[in-house]
Amino acid sequence: NKSNLLESRIGMKLVRIGKMVRAIANHRFAQEKYPITPEQFTVLTAIIDHDGLYQRQIGALTLKDRPNITRIIHILEKAELITKTPDVNKRKIFKINITEKGRQVHAGVVPSVLKHWQETVDGVTDEELESCLKVLNKIKENLEKNLNIQI
Repeated sequence: NKSNLLESRIGMKLVRIGKMVRAIANHRFAQEKYPITPEQFTVLTAIIDHDGLYQRQIGALTLKDRPNITRIIHILEKAELITKTPDVNKRKIFKINITEKGRQVHAGVVPSVLKHWQETVDGVTDEELESCLKVLNKIKENLEKNLNIQI
């Protein structure tokens, strides 16, 4: 029954797995001397996938709060990996776009990220992974009903 499953601390396991993945990624990025951090990689990925979004939309996609996303955007802009274009209607709102340099840096990191992912799912069959993703997507949909973020 579901209450017994909840007692197995699924949420705590998911948080712990997320922290472990983040710690390993931070270590690998530092070890490989990449010019960006895993956190910046996540933001760059969102920008590549949705070029021209506003900063708050990127924050919502990556689940990063306003100060954190502002800091990351500033670092990425200073490194010339992204550009900020003022919105034609509002002076203080900027659209965020990837630069060619940003695409190159992102592409240079992708092989390491894919290797890390392959190691993470080692021993997990395709069927198990598909089932896991299906369940996680259902949980995510349930959570999104209670999360008031507009993208």
